[in-house]
Amino acid sequence: MIERDRLRRVYLVGFMGAGKTSVGECLARELHYGFADLDREIERDAGRTIAEIFREDGEGVFRPLEARALRIVGARTDLVVGTGGGTLTLWENRDFIHRTGVSVWLDAPLDVMLERCRSSEHRPLLSDRPKMEALLSDRLPSYRLSDLRVDAGSQPPEMLAARIASMLAGLR
Repeated sequence: MIERDRLRRVYLVGFMGAGKTSVGECLARELHYGFADLDREIERDAGRTIAEIFREDGEGVFRPLEARALRIVGARTDLVVGTGGGTLTLWENRDFIHRTGVSVWLDAPLDVMLERCRSSEHRPLLSDRPKMEALLSDRLPSYRLSDLRVDAGSQPPEMLAARIASMLAGLR
């Protein structure tokens, strides 16, 4: 059982290309919740793209912006949040997500996630396969701490959203 207030915020976590935005938008419709994409929130607040922030200021400047945006959106209720692939790298973010909502790890094979990201220009940490394997390996322990895990490798976003909504209903 999960506290009722935590069920009013659903945080989708996972590696880049896992489907956090596409599934999140569908899940928000399914639950009749709002949707917030953490990267879009950061870009709006900073007046720059994520890629520009990484290129001009580096990850050390980006992560506090991300933590701030997480706390701002996390103050809202009846909300699905698509987090960034590295949001859970900070302990404070993991703790905040656990205290304020339900985390759902969208787990997909690396090949699938890389294929989904292939044409993307706005993923600053996207690089060659060995580096992506290492980055995913570093982040897996944090992803595994999520309240729920969903195989996000092959089903369309609408089906995944329906499955997640059903899983959430089982937590009430």
